Amino acid sequence: MALDGVAISALVKELNERLAGGKIDKIHQPERDEIIMHIRHIGENSRLLLCANPTFPRVHLTRMTKENPAQPPMFCMLLRKHLAGGKILGFEQNDFERIIKMNVEASDELGFMGVKSLIIEIMGKHSNIILTDGNGKILDSIYHVDITVSSVRQVLPGLMYELPPSQGKGNPLLAGENDIAAHLDGSELELKRQLMNAYSGISPMVASEIVYRATGSADTRGCDAVADVRLRAARCFVYIFDKIRAGEYTPTVLINAESGKMLDYSGIDITMYEEMAVKETYDSMSEALDSFYIKKATGESMRQKSGDLMKFVTNNIDRCRKKLQIQNETLFKVGKRDKYKLYGDLVTANIYRIQQGMTGIEVENYYSENGETVAIALESDLTPAQNAQKYYKRYNKDKTAEAETLKQKELNETEIDYLESVQQAIATADSMTELTQIRDELIEQGYLKNKGRLKKSMKTPAPQPLHFISSDGYDIYVGKNNRQNDYVTLKIGRSTDLWFHTKGIHGSHVVVKTGDAETVPDGTYIEAATLAAYYSKGRSGSNIPVDYTEVKNVKKPSGAKPGMVIYVNYSTLYTNPDEKVAEKLKNNKKI
Repeated sequence: MALDGVAISALVKELNERLAGGKIDKIHQPERDEIIMHIRHIGENSRLLLCANPTFPRVHLTRMTKENPAQPPMFCMLLRKHLAGGKILGFEQNDFERIIKMNVEASDELGFMGVKSLIIEIMGKHSNIILTDGNGKILDSIYHVDITVSSVRQVLPGLMYELPPSQGKGNPLLAGENDIAAHLDGSELELKRQLMNAYSGISPMVASEIVYRATGSADTRGCDAVADVRLRAARCFVYIFDKIRAGEYTPTVLINAESGKMLDYSGIDITMYEEMAVKETYDSMSEALDSFYIKKATGESMRQKSGDLMKFVTNNIDRCRKKLQIQNETLFKVGKRDKYKLYGDLVTANIYRIQQGMTGIEVENYYSENGETVAIALESDLTPAQNAQKYYKRYNKDKTAEAETLKQKELNETEIDYLESVQQAIATADSMTELTQIRDELIEQGYLKNKGRLKKSMKTPAPQPLHFISSDGYDIYVGKNNRQNDYVTLKIGRSTDLWFHTKGIHGSHVVVKTGDAETVPDGTYIEAATLAAYYSKGRSGSNIPVDYTEVKNVKKPSGAKPGMVIYVNYSTLYTNPDEKVAEKLKNNKKI
């Protein structure tokens, strides 16, 4: 997913059209390896992103906004000194390589005009942003490369800028059909690899697309293609690059059709994935890149944030379950306390037979129908009465321990139940807003520390539960987390509305707005129950039991945790979770 020569060629054309002649207004460095320039051009304000991140190096216009550090980094200050207020002369791409050169005319500290160049090398882990003067001397770079990093080429202030070492590859824009065909042989090496080895700026995707169009397979090897097929591949190569020479691009983003994950992007139309990928085409390469990385960054952030929250909640559930195990062991242990009361009673009844100094006595059990004898251990340094009191105290201690343990066990089980509901909400969250709501809830409940995000003076925005319309035209609201569940049940729901929830399974509160209707069609009952089953922990199961009742029968106990309610006078129906039903109801129009 690195920018190739084709995408950079499209970007250079676009940036020259959009920004050449524009003025650099502001320069920020929100990240260690990222520069954002605010540029004014013919009444239009644009943000140009320059990124040297080893994983996602890129250059494009963006609509993203990021918080800037209170103290600008040194490289940012240098760029402001040399480029702020400057006029952009244009952008260049050298020999179809992954390098963009931005030339800026600006005044120096003495007021003399001069040309500076900002060079963005988009080369994976070797990516860099380098500022040079008009003579090509390096003023500074976002990454310094000294002799310990590379013995071939150093990038340091004061040195002359040199292009990265040539790999001996040709410029695809200058290649003819015969020249290309000459580089394709009958070896076992794949044709796409042969193209990549021969020409610069050719990514695996573009090379694969060329071979796919020529042979029907992106992985065709040289030895599997006769001369005519290899010639056809050369013609496909020329056809694609004729369009690029003419400035005709098809900025495309590819999305996995099954998982919805972002796959890749390209400056040309990509056909080789067929039905496996969904294609989104854009008017400009910047729009394609910006959309791709915003969605990808959101997805990565979602995965990281949900993963962190899930790990935190799971660890707390494990802690509670360990505590529950200890509590069960304690209850089992103190469950045998009645024998200590019996020993105390028997010692008291036989106190006349016991002498201080005895270590034990065997007495008849008067409480047993069979009258069997019981051996009781005694403390030799205690009097008979003190031995009896010792057993009574042990009995009372275990009795108190049982009462307290039962109380703590109930609280612990309630906490496990609550945390499992949060776990379910995290698993089904599909937006950053939902994850933020869950995190805020955990902060409010004291599980996470408030690092300044939540302030008492700030008004919490109202939750936004999912909204569906049944086939019969009834509004259905579905909570995706505990906050939304409380909102759906306690705020949206009215006494005569219908309330649905999976029986004994963590999931969403579902409310059907009945309005003035005295009866609701059976179809709406089934659809609401299907939504309750789908947005629950039982999503992957079948024949899921769903309880339903009127909202007036649902109560939230005083002090209960978010999302926790009790309900009475309910009925149960069984249904299967169905994503198609959810999608259909989401797209329904109000009758």
